[in-house]
Amino acid sequence: MSGVLLAGFDAGQTQTRCRLSLWDGKGLSTIGEGRGSGVCHLLTADAEARFEQAILSSFSKAIAATGSPPENLKVMAAAIGASGVEQGTSLQTQAQQLLARALNLPLDHCQASGDERTALHGAFPNQAGIVLISGTGMICLGRNARGSEHRCGGWGWLLDGQGSAFDLGQQGLQLSLRMADGRLPDGALRQRLWASLHCSTAAEIKALVVSADFGSAGFAQLAPIVEAEARSGDKQANAILDRSAMALVEAVEAVAQALDLETPSIAGSGGAFDNLHGFRARIIELMQQRLPEALWIKAHGDACDGALSLALDQLKLRQH
Repeated sequence: MSGVLLAGFDAGQTQTRCRLSLWDGKGLSTIGEGRGSGVCHLLTADAEARFEQAILSSFSKAIAATGSPPENLKVMAAAIGASGVEQGTSLQTQAQQLLARALNLPLDHCQASGDERTALHGAFPNQAGIVLISGTGMICLGRNARGSEHRCGGWGWLLDGQGSAFDLGQQGLQLSLRMADGRLPDGALRQRLWASLHCSTAAEIKALVVSADFGSAGFAQLAPIVEAEARSGDKQANAILDRSAMALVEAVEAVAQALDLETPSIAGSGGAFDNLHGFRARIIELMQQRLPEALWIKAHGDACDGALSLALDQLKLRQH
């Protein structure tokens, strides 16, 4: 293999992806990819250890995927887009330091940002556009032709989870409790949700969701059940999908208005958007109603591509 080896990371709350690519002076070619554990907000307990574990677990699998001995692979620069890393804050510096330490790289050969920014760089390398991310959490970020950016959402699941897999799961579980205590008639939605959690009483549900290891990911794992019940015709499950999808549409509207994007190009991504097909269809349908001039496009690249682009920029900066 010839060229400069770069590593790009897309770190979400559920999983982290690492992509290794060679830069030959003209373009990037991928030689290995791997998936590892997820990250949590850097201000929470054990966050630094989890952050480094996410980097190392995904990186080691990417190295193994190359088929080359690890000692023959020396990464020269790396970048990570991570959930909860706010641009221009101490968290960005902290994430950069953790990345450098995990990969044993000089600090100035590393870059860190929020995963929404790497998604934007990957989807729209050189043009205006909006990325709408709905995974465990949600966020919407856009850039116009002047380079101005505007963001909506992404302020953490305790404050701002509408439009995410967490939101679908939490709304479903809230509904199930109303069914359990008689405020609503019982139904298949409650039965399926509780069976998946191995719970048989509302008290057990309460104890489960307040446990330290449940969190947003625990709610998000319930989203496919809510969507499945909506597909089967459950009116309340369909109402959940409508509310959550509308929250995403409103975020896109606000970003487009702030950036004066009259005919915005939108790239959607994230686990909920990519894998919950009924939910995605609902988002697209509502977007057509509220913002008919918007154009859904296939992203030029993904968040790992965006991270690799940042890593390359960092390396070029050091070489000048």
